[in-house]
Amino acid sequence: MCGISGIIIKGNSSVKIEEIQKITDIIAHRGPDDTGYFFHDNVALGHRRLSIIDTSSLGHQPMEYLNKYWITYNGEIYNYIEIRDELISLGYTFRTATDTEVVLAAYDKWGAECFQRFNGMWAMAIFDKSSNIIVFSRDRFGIKPLYYKDLEASFTFGSEIKQLVNCSGENKLNEDVLLEYMLTRIDNHTEATYFKNIYSLPPSHYMIYSLADHSYLKTKYYELKTIPEIDCLNETHLIERFKDTFKSAVKLRLRSDVKVGTCLSGGLDSSAISNLAAGMYNVESDERFTAINAKSTDKVNDESHFASIVAKSSNIELHTVMPTYEDFVNSIDEVIYTQEEPFGSPSMFMGWHVFQKARALDCKVMLNGQGGDEILLGYERYFPSTISLSNPINFISSIYNQTANSRQSFFTLFAFYFYFRIAFLRALKNKRRSLVKKEFKRNKYFEFIKMSARSYKSPSQLQILEITTLQLPHLLRYEDRNSMRHSIETRLPFLDYRLVELAISLPLIMKINKGWTKYILRKSIDGNLPEEIVWRKNKFGFESPKNWISEYSPRMLTEIQSSKLLKHFCDMRKLEKEYHNLSDWDKWMYFNIARWEKVFNVTL
Repeated sequence: MCGISGIIIKGNSSVKIEEIQKITDIIAHRGPDDTGYFFHDNVALGHRRLSIIDTSSLGHQPMEYLNKYWITYNGEIYNYIEIRDELISLGYTFRTATDTEVVLAAYDKWGAECFQRFNGMWAMAIFDKSSNIIVFSRDRFGIKPLYYKDLEASFTFGSEIKQLVNCSGENKLNEDVLLEYMLTRIDNHTEATYFKNIYSLPPSHYMIYSLADHSYLKTKYYELKTIPEIDCLNETHLIERFKDTFKSAVKLRLRSDVKVGTCLSGGLDSSAISNLAAGMYNVESDERFTAINAKSTDKVNDESHFASIVAKSSNIELHTVMPTYEDFVNSIDEVIYTQEEPFGSPSMFMGWHVFQKARALDCKVMLNGQGGDEILLGYERYFPSTISLSNPINFISSIYNQTANSRQSFFTLFAFYFYFRIAFLRALKNKRRSLVKKEFKRNKYFEFIKMSARSYKSPSQLQILEITTLQLPHLLRYEDRNSMRHSIETRLPFLDYRLVELAISLPLIMKINKGWTKYILRKSIDGNLPEEIVWRKNKFGFESPKNWISEYSPRMLTEIQSSKLLKHFCDMRKLEKEYHNLSDWDKWMYFNIARWEKVFNVTL
């Protein structure tokens, strides 16, 4: 896991060494173990290394291969051993034990088709000297980031936005992105970022950049699809297939030459991963598997008790962090700088402290449960996609079953059904709630709300939209920035593409069964973990204490009042008047935007 950078000059001049060093050093946190550069005519590549597999100097990047290719690469190809064995059988030889060299050999053999063979997470740039091109690629679900900035005189790319912004001057706002977020809470769903002229290469894409004429073409190499033969399997066989695929996903992600641990909230996803990983890890290692839990000071959303149960039953060495209000206040600017774009809630700070603890424990690789809710319909707001009004009796029965095994009341789920399936209601509520000025409440910002509402007619289509567009992308951004800020690589077993394809192909009853979300996962681990974990109805994740917002609220209002962006886009008189009646969610959004504006010196 590393950080990458690159500069292409659109002319005959070469890249100055201080220019590539500057944007590479900005992401030193992503790779504190080594630094490297490559220069060729008007191209420069930079790399910061976090040594995980083959920690020797042989893994130095940018790496050369056959005097034809040079790569700067961030990520892990978990099935690199199997691919290397195949390439050896085809006559290839290897001088390192890295997955990086396997990537280069695979590219030499199969060209851009090699990306379809990889099981992992990655963002990379391969300079192909013989073809005079640079090939960029990003993994199927966008776990690893890749940003670029295309200007008249240069093309610059990197792992983080902060490499591409003007560190000492103003940075122009992408108005459409900010307005859509304020009106709908949807972001990171397109190539655009909150910064003007900075874009993200979409997941599942590679891009070929011609150094001859500085044109580039993006190609999608992967489409998330269902597995037809799943329909022929009964429940027993489905559970066994899920267990086997899940086990394989976790096992692959334990491949490492450094210490591996896990984030353990006590929820279903992290508990399942931790239990399975600990069983494998403890057999191979002399030390117990490590887990880290973030304990809330608020008893209402503290689930550390469940994490302790999992740790005890799975022979896990559990470490607990308990961030305080003072920790939250003192780290606001640092976390905002880390995340680079506005984010949903102060719960971000809980994960921040988990990875900070992982660094202190020298646990350079951490497993986490991101993706479990999206691939297995784990959110209760997905319930409306599972029932139909065509039979009123079954409709009422379904809602009652779902209330029995979830946190929601009958009337809440009844309201959910209409709200999430009717775009007009969702758009109307967002428009009325939002304090954005009327002239900015344009219909174009609600297109993805319409798309989401339509997807509720088909659970599998809803899942695909949530995974590829509306939900997972911003969660992966949070995960990457928080972990890599502390030089920690996180691995996400639920986003093994084989498991994702299997999950979206499952019959609906195997995902939501009488209100039990993620039913097949519960059945798969039943017997391995205590029932109070397997059949939990409530879920929190690493939620922050409720009092953080209430205590910080006066200072948040002051920050909001000083924001030039909010003054331009929002009805400030109304915002100030209604501020104390806003939800914590809304208060945080306006404050977060205002503070982000100052941290990055964002202007209109």
